[in-house]
Amino acid sequence: MAPPKYIFNFTIIIILYFISASCSLEDDVQPNNDIFLYDHDRDGYYDQETGYDSRAYPSQFLNSVGKYSDGMSSDLTEVGIGIESYLEKLAADTSAKTVSVQSYGAKGDGKSDDTKAFEKAWEEACSSSGAVFLIPKNKKYLVKQITFEGPCKTGLTVQIAGTILASDNRGDYKEDKRHWLMFENIKNLVVGGGGVIDGNGKIWWENSCKIDKSKPCTDAPTALTFYRVKKLTVKDLQIQNAQQIQVSFERCVNVDASDLRVTAPGDSPNTDGVHITRTENMQLSSSVIKTGDDCVSIEDGTKKLKITDLTCGPGHGISIGSLGDDKSEAHVSDVTVNGAKLSGTTNGVRIKTYQGGSGSASNIKFKNIDMKNVKNPIIIDQNYCDQAEPCKQQKSAVQVKNVVYENIKGTSATDVAINFDCSEKHPCQDIVLKDIKLTGKDGDKVKAVCNNVEVEESGTVSPRCPNN
Repeated sequence: MAPPKYIFNFTIIIILYFISASCSLEDDVQPNNDIFLYDHDRDGYYDQETGYDSRAYPSQFLNSVGKYSDGMSSDLTEVGIGIESYLEKLAADTSAKTVSVQSYGAKGDGKSDDTKAFEKAWEEACSSSGAVFLIPKNKKYLVKQITFEGPCKTGLTVQIAGTILASDNRGDYKEDKRHWLMFENIKNLVVGGGGVIDGNGKIWWENSCKIDKSKPCTDAPTALTFYRVKKLTVKDLQIQNAQQIQVSFERCVNVDASDLRVTAPGDSPNTDGVHITRTENMQLSSSVIKTGDDCVSIEDGTKKLKITDLTCGPGHGISIGSLGDDKSEAHVSDVTVNGAKLSGTTNGVRIKTYQGGSGSASNIKFKNIDMKNVKNPIIIDQNYCDQAEPCKQQKSAVQVKNVVYENIKGTSATDVAINFDCSEKHPCQDIVLKDIKLTGKDGDKVKAVCNNVEVEESGTVSPRCPNN
């Protein structure tokens, strides 16, 4: 059966057919030059107004000299030929190629190495317009480190219906210890299918220096990485048990991520759920994240990020940072979290920066958030230190400014529900608390600690900063 969009196109063609036949009976009808006429004096005007490039996408409604016509001839024979030609084109467009890893020798038994089959299938899918790269359901494919690299033909879909399972042999990651599955340098990519990406990370957790202090701290792979991908949709996936970070968006533009289920044990080290860095124009929505580290970590270079309908916990909450490590310059701006539920996390909504860095975290909104038994529900830490001995005091800091906390309610697992530990040299500026109601687990009073911060309060705010 033809897809709905082609049925719609066919219907439009039939309507145009009868309109043309009717108009051909009226000799005195003149074309509406304001609408249809395209001449070289106005070359590019239509493109500029609509974003359409007529040179890149020539229309069947352009005649041989580049003029717009009504797309129909008064000669019904010519009309019929035009429709027939267009329908043939539509039929060709519906024949999107499905490239299954099974067709290239993948076993899907969870034991055989299917890496080569994935590489061969990717090469075919990437070079085909509108292709579907298929990982079939009810199969478990064991795959070593692999990069799905572009550029690819337009309109590529990755349909993960089955399970992709990582090799648990750490020797298989000698060439690249920081990535397992990576999509790189691709435009117009859709990844979904309801399947599972399983990082098989237990062996990595057991050898982490955070679990075994006698072991050196080393890199571990991120399960799924999107690097330099433009116009990306990621939806309806289970990502679990990553070796370290679960899914990372790096240097991406125009991203829509939704219906993600991201899980790892609460004690698994460094298993951030969704990691975002140097990425612009991204929306993360309708997702559940339960991990051993940040549910969402937002790093340097992120701007225009919107998070909605997020469920988080266990984990370390929603974090902007760490920013400014090793005296680096970092910038994060225009981040909105609107609608989230956090339960049993070690932090709620957090901004953390190292001393000695520079740059800014600005124009940030946390609103409509429910907290349940959360430690440090609201926290800005400009003196973040992740080493055993105290960090040295520094003169410079990443500036934190224009941050709004609105309609945040629930229970704190700590006595301090609001903690603004800002820099003495570069205080937090323009911090707004609006309609905040946080209590202890049994309704006990909690407090706010507010150092070196400019706070404006609006509506009912509890607890309040001591000096407000």
